[in-house]
Amino acid sequence: MAEILDAAELVITEVGYAEMTTNAVAAKAGMSPGSLYQYFRSKDEILDGLLTRFTDDRRRYWDDWLTDDRARMPLPQFVDQVIDEVTAFKGDHPAYWTLLHGSTTGDRLTTASEQLHSHIAEGFAVALARRAPDLPIERCRVVATLALAMVKAVMPLAAAAPAALASELIIELKVMLLGYLTPTFGD
Repeated sequence: MAEILDAAELVITEVGYAEMTTNAVAAKAGMSPGSLYQYFRSKDEILDGLLTRFTDDRRRYWDDWLTDDRARMPLPQFVDQVIDEVTAFKGDHPAYWTLLHGSTTGDRLTTASEQLHSHIAEGFAVALARRAPDLPIERCRVVATLALAMVKAVMPLAAAAPAALASELIIELKVMLLGYLTPTFGD
């Protein structure tokens, strides 16, 4: 199943979800369509498998990453590490970006994306609350939601830009986040 999902990621990256076919995924995985159908009966089932993979992996990652120690690290270091990780993940998994931000795959995908981003925002809010324990958690949630929206707004620009411009956009994203977060959560 993992090999099929890996192949599906490659096909989605190359042609997009709308143009992906089970035959193309089977060919990329080096198997017959009949073998693929033993695991996934349709393109939609492959999408479900990818959504589960991405959302479960990302949730586990952020749950493990947003620790007390990281929440207390200097804010510039914290922002650098978060954005560098997001950038690296997007580079390693371009289909994730295509599916969650640039594809027309319907309500299921929108719902999964919203749930994942809500989970990440909540984890970030908890990390921010650790930095400023006297601040109401509701305020931390608002700030975390807006910070995540900034990341979601800039990442498509960076993903579509030439490498040099993409690097500059990531640097500016970090500057923007630090400028926003420092007055409330800085050292």
